[in-house]
Amino acid sequence: MSMADWHLQGIEFASCNCNWGCPCQFSALPTHGNCEAVVSMRVQHGHFNDISLDDLCWVGTFAWPGAIHEGNGRCQVFIEDKASPAQREALLTILSGEETEPGATVFQVFSSTITEMYEPQFVPIEFSVDMASRQAHTRIPGVLEVTGEPIRNPVTGEPQEARLILPNGFEFTEAEMASGSYRTHGAIKISSKQSHGHFAKLHFTGQGVVR
Repeated sequence: MSMADWHLQGIEFASCNCNWGCPCQFSALPTHGNCEAVVSMRVQHGHFNDISLDDLCWVGTFAWPGAIHEGNGRCQVFIEDKASPAQREALLTILSGEETEPGATVFQVFSSTITEMYEPQFVPIEFSVDMASRQAHTRIPGVLEVTGEPIRNPVTGEPQEARLILPNGFEFTEAEMASGSYRTHGAIKISSKQSHGHFAKLHFTGQGVVR
């Protein structure tokens, strides 16, 4: 069976409950023994077959009782309410790891670890991101708020720059490290303050990360 023709390109901000840098990125166990995260992305360019996905925002909340690869995760997805029914279905297909080669993208990998998927919500999403200054803000009224800022030197308070390069990564090949904070009130209620965050330019197709 042939796979749908799709691609997704844009900037994400992700924040989790691990320490800055996130040991998961180095195949180590999570800082506190469990994984919780909020991921935001605005699609700059994208399509699913002949359906345009340009300028649509989505947010995902995640919680695993242990390390991600151990499974039993929970997930809820939020898609900007301006998306048409066809665009909603297309994005949900991509984000659920369908129409994708096994192990090729973070969506497909994460989908294999999720046992409880809550109903998607179609809501107003406020998402601003500046990768150069490492600033981000995501807000869904009454549901969640996320902020991203530079990691700061503990002595001088000056912003620090740090990058992570993963040549064969299934999410990104290079990301800017940051400090993230979030609080959610949806089906998954999680919170963290000044923990790991990262900014990355994502570019996916059903065959994997475009490098």
